[in-house]
Amino acid sequence: MTQHLSPKRERWLLLTLASIQFTSVLDFMIMMPLGPQLTQLFDISAGQFGFLVSAYTFAAGLSGLLAATYIDRFGRKRMMLTLYPLFGLAALACSLAPNFQWLMTARVASGFFGGVLMALSQTIVAEVIPFERRGRAMGLVMTSFSVATVAGVPLGLFLVSHFNWHAPFLAIALMVTLFALVATRSLPSLKGHVDAHSSGESALGMLANLRAVLVDPNHLRAFAMSTSMVFAAFVVIPYFTLYLQANAGFSTEQIPFVYLWGGVCTLISARFIGQWSDRAGKAHAFRRLALLMPLPLLGMTLSAALPTLGVIVVSSLLFVVMSGRMIPGMALIGASADPRRRGSFMTFNSAMQSLAMGVAALVGGQILGRDGEGNLTHYWVAALIGGTASLLSFVLASKLRLHDAEQA
Repeated sequence: MTQHLSPKRERWLLLTLASIQFTSVLDFMIMMPLGPQLTQLFDISAGQFGFLVSAYTFAAGLSGLLAATYIDRFGRKRMMLTLYPLFGLAALACSLAPNFQWLMTARVASGFFGGVLMALSQTIVAEVIPFERRGRAMGLVMTSFSVATVAGVPLGLFLVSHFNWHAPFLAIALMVTLFALVATRSLPSLKGHVDAHSSGESALGMLANLRAVLVDPNHLRAFAMSTSMVFAAFVVIPYFTLYLQANAGFSTEQIPFVYLWGGVCTLISARFIGQWSDRAGKAHAFRRLALLMPLPLLGMTLSAALPTLGVIVVSSLLFVVMSGRMIPGMALIGASADPRRRGSFMTFNSAMQSLAMGVAALVGGQILGRDGEGNLTHYWVAALIGGTASLLSFVLASKLRLHDAEQA
């Protein structure tokens, strides 16, 4: 079902998908460095802030579950150009939020419309790029995470410091408007899966299509690997900025530099990790990175006594390994899907990842406490739980059967 494009058209497509994912990732990530401001402004605890982060991911999970029942019955371009502008409107609503309740509602809307965007982007990559080159392509699209940390998060914090916390969300809404216009020209329609459903599976209802995805044992193994992979990171990451300020003594002005250096390192490493995974094998690359993940996780949660440079080194290593796993990991997961139901599979997978993020953030929030001096406590326990989840993803990666590898 792979659709072949010219090299120029393929490049524009990947850049467009990376831009779409950039705004989606930035919309989620910008909440984490805003933690100190929002907890003080709204007088909420770390656990309540974790719930604010989780509201986005739970809404994304719900929308993914719903979309998995119908996404393969519509063209990819049509779906993207419907959901992406609605996501932009939700970001605009966040920028206008006057209180905690409004912001919570707007975050739910952002998650509901944005939850499918990443799955849709990865589905398009899987349907357009041949498996033997998919590691490089996924690496380019996944640099959206790196660019969001290199430029997006520091720029967002700059806007906060010079205007207010509403400004970053307004900037996201404006970027969505621009990238949506580009997407109307660069996205292919990709309707082959629709023809397959209409000609060969017209008797299947929407729920029956989802059931067909869920009864496949290979799909279930992929979902388990995927959820353990993201849980490993998000039991720790949402409280990253709170820890740096409360325990390590970082000022508000220093936080953007942590994200800047972490993002620069991931931006450089993403290309090499993508090439390495194509050359050495996606499973080999993912297992090595998943096995390494517990070390920087635990190191980050015990870094408060290190000098500033030491904290930046440890946090940058965490960013590199955390984002690097996603490149071969998502290539493996996309290749394990039944090609006839890849859209439903990837959307359900995105829903499971979002739910895993939400559960992880809530678990982390329940583990953390405050001592008499205001420092976060038990952060290292969250890292141990995350490290265990990463080791589980290491085991599951070896049990996947790859459909695309058989066809390559």
